[in-house]
Amino acid sequence: MQTRISEYRKAGKITQSELADAVNVTRQTIISLENGKYKASLVLAHKIAQFFKVGIDDIFIFNEEEENL
Repeated sequence: MQTRISEYRKAGKITQSELADAVNVTRQTIISLENGKYKASLVLAHKIAQFFKVGIDDIFIFNEEEENL
């Protein structure tokens, strides 16, 4: 799953560590999310979206074809 976490984080001048602390995960989790190697739970996706004050679908790019594999 692709995300726009990195874009939002860089625009807000937020480090991976700062975001991780804010949503109560490790920096490695943020790195994995940004690299598309980890899919966020609904709860984590909601926390990240709330942190940036946007909707979940503004941050996470849902690819229906990928999900049907």
